[in-house]
Amino acid sequence: MDNFPRRPAGPGMLALVGGAMTGSTGARGTHRTLSPGCCPRCFLGFLRLRGPHMHPMVKPALRRGWRDLNTVQFGMTPAHALTLGPVDTATGSFLELLNGTRGLPLLREEGRRMDLPEGHVDRLVTRLARAGLLDDARGGGAAARALREKKEVLDRLRPDLASLSLVAREPGEAIDRLAARRDLRVQVRGAGRVGAVLAALLSGAGIGEVDVLDGGCVEPWDVAPGGLPVEAVGERRTAAARRAVRRAAPDRPARRGPGAPHESHVSHETRESHESYESYGDGEPGHSLVILAPRDDLTVHAPDPVAAAALITSGTPHLYAGVVEATGVVGPLVLPGQTGCAECLHRGRTDRDETWPRLVAQWRSGRRRHVRPCDLALATTVAGLAAAQALAFLDGESPSGVGVRWEVSAPGLNWRARPVWPHPDCPCGAGRKPVAEDTSNEGASRETMAGQRPSSTPCRRADAARLAGTWRAHV
Repeated sequence: MDNFPRRPAGPGMLALVGGAMTGSTGARGTHRTLSPGCCPRCFLGFLRLRGPHMHPMVKPALRRGWRDLNTVQFGMTPAHALTLGPVDTATGSFLELLNGTRGLPLLREEGRRMDLPEGHVDRLVTRLARAGLLDDARGGGAAARALREKKEVLDRLRPDLASLSLVAREPGEAIDRLAARRDLRVQVRGAGRVGAVLAALLSGAGIGEVDVLDGGCVEPWDVAPGGLPVEAVGERRTAAARRAVRRAAPDRPARRGPGAPHESHVSHETRESHESYESYGDGEPGHSLVILAPRDDLTVHAPDPVAAAALITSGTPHLYAGVVEATGVVGPLVLPGQTGCAECLHRGRTDRDETWPRLVAQWRSGRRRHVRPCDLALATTVAGLAAAQALAFLDGESPSGVGVRWEVSAPGLNWRARPVWPHPDCPCGAGRKPVAEDTSNEGASRETMAGQRPSSTPCRRADAARLAGTWRAHV
């Protein structure tokens, strides 16, 4: 929008006030005036692509309120709010017609009946779309059309669709993203209080296939709302978790392919004796993402690089999540060859503290505790944030977990970001990748969750050199 010629707003013009709004009062930010002299190439290109079939609607997810007689605000929070003004009476009335029930030809007729200037409707629709305020009630590709035909499924996912519309700028992009989730395959390794809830959340959010792997049988302390039910106690964890995933799915998941791992591929004895999961789950390229959510707190605190070796080799993105003592951990989200991995984390800790390997060896050889600390509310919080990070990545965004471990400890519950830097000696190769010097001042904003901003960088191009912050301790 900054390429538009600027001049004072007058009748029939719209001035967009950017969403740089602070506090609950919604103080105005910088005015960006859009004149009727819109770039013809952008204007005609937009209508050529969407005009004939587009049914525009102002995004219903954004609450609307009039700040005064000539200024309307869409949205409430600083991240999404935009203000339009000055808006004359006719244009304000016309905004009510942008509800997805009319195509552009009918909207033009309505505009003429309301004595709006010739071309005003097209310019208004184009500007609203470019500002990210407009959706298309019939937009999207073939997958989106197929999803609309499944009314019961779409009704289950309508809150997710509304949320996606706030981060997807293009009309019709939100339902395209939602429909694309149905073709994705995600594997969750671990079916405890974190893993089972996380897998169910991903399934409920529309991921087409969520496979869960774990060993042993469900214990009473594995039960969690949204995860494993009390009726599953005594059953195999993998089977019980997969049933929870199916219950959470909006519709029947896609049929498992021949290369997908099956519970019968690994014996009960093998699974029970390998808590770090290195003995099963190959993370073949067919997985869009693998999430490691072990029940073992040591594996959460000091992830075993061997468990992710096959994922690094195959180039499969993977995310860590879990609870250790009274601390929840989400991340890092590893992009093999680009960002720091579990081996990078181990080598970096060893560089800062030469006793680190000795401590890990003692912890691993010590007496195994029957029940590990895992606060239910903390575990659910971790599962929720991990699911949100995973969905953002799968939707094509670059979440804040790329190359970063987010940690939150009871009782303060303040999130902290601990970068996982690529190590130059790690065989994953991320530390040997040439990176440009980062001179940005991102360190302060990375320290807390509140400082995060959405990134426009594609998720698979995320660069670890941009992840700023400091380590508070070597562990």
